[in-house]
Amino acid sequence: MSDIRGKTIGFGLSGSHCTFEETMPQIKRLVDAGARVIPVATNTVMTTDTRFGTSAGWQQQLQEITGEKIISTIPEAEPLGPSKLFDVMVIAPCTGNTTSRLANAITDSAVLMAAKATMRNLRPVVLAISTNDGLGLNAANIAKLLAAKNIFFVPFGQDAPDKKPNSLVARMELLKETCEAALDGRQLQPLLIERFNY
Repeated sequence: MSDIRGKTIGFGLSGSHCTFEETMPQIKRLVDAGARVIPVATNTVMTTDTRFGTSAGWQQQLQEITGEKIISTIPEAEPLGPSKLFDVMVIAPCTGNTTSRLANAITDSAVLMAAKATMRNLRPVVLAISTNDGLGLNAANIAKLLAAKNIFFVPFGQDAPDKKPNSLVARMELLKETCEAALDGRQLQPLLIERFNY
């Protein structure tokens, strides 16, 4: 299995704010493993305060963990294609909104532009989904991405089937292992996991 030491990882965050606390330690884990991690954020991440924390607070954490400036605009992300900077691109959390746009080739955020740039270079994009609609209308978009070349998923499952039967969330602590497998062109298995009892 490929080692991420010395690799450059683009780490895109979209607006599933409730998942940020679970995601930040995984970014640190990538850095601690010797990867250079460059954060990329959607406008929602950069501007929205929620009960899960302030935008400024999350931005500060990202910059402290990675030591890198956050890429937050489409013009900032566009040169990532020609430069071939990223060995692998992660989107975690990847909301239903971002999932649907990626599946339908809509590029209207820095995160989606960075993903498009990575796919242009035939390099892996790793998605850690977090969506209340994964088994609803977004199921078609997830299926489309599952069949797409160079797109890999962090293993996921239903997080609250009794209260939110359509909700799917990735097991974030498998992010590093998914990246390593993706660099080898493999989907980490098992893909579908039991998450609600975890």
